[in-house]
Amino acid sequence: MKAVILAGGTGTRLRPLTKLLNKHLLPVGKMPMISYGLISLQAAGITDILLVTGPDALGDFASFLGSGKEYNVSLTYRVQEEAGGIAQALELARPFIGGDDKFIVLLGDNLFEEPLKPHMDAFRAQPGGAMVLLKQVPDPERYGVPAFGADGRIERIDEKPAAPQTNSCVTGIYMYDGTVFDLIAEQSPSQRGELEITDVNNGYAAKGQLAYRHLSGWWTDAGTFGSLLEASRKLMGDGS
Repeated sequence: MKAVILAGGTGTRLRPLTKLLNKHLLPVGKMPMISYGLISLQAAGITDILLVTGPDALGDFASFLGSGKEYNVSLTYRVQEEAGGIAQALELARPFIGGDDKFIVLLGDNLFEEPLKPHMDAFRAQPGGAMVLLKQVPDPERYGVPAFGADGRIERIDEKPAAPQTNSCVTGIYMYDGTVFDLIAEQSPSQRGELEITDVNNGYAAKGQLAYRHLSGWWTDAGTFGSLLEASRKLMGDGS
């Protein structure tokens, strides 16, 4: 499998730090945030990785990561010219993935302790479609929340619902087959003018092709000062 790491965005919740540096290059524990995703993917046996970022940050990523040799991976870079949403950034991976191959997508600010390989093996074993990884959180209303049908399948994902049906949220770890690019092509921009990954995942859910698994270890999206500090503590070994 190949992998795509999405590391664009403006990081508005982490300003003024992100006026100086792309969010995914901020230090977390002993390393820049982006390093942890690369390490997790390489440990799962993935060495062919595409990194998508914005034009202002491309030089910094290339300077720091180079070809990926230090992480025993091969890195390819693509530029998302403007903020058009996660699904738009993922569309840039079409030539890199090619065909109907299955692949994994990480949002670069997702930090977690659990190995990816068992989840990837489960996805490889399913005939097609997509898989999302879920995590139980105390504040699911901040995230995309799955709504389950009577058969236990995800019927849809509600984005930031006022009354969540469950305390599980969708993390920024996704696995797709090649049909994801057809689904992206069918999407229209949301009210905020972006192509939303939730709409893409709901396209799979509507076809009964959105599988899921739960993360049991800690997980955070390090997009706020609080979550950045929490992640640093955990990765330094002094978190609860």
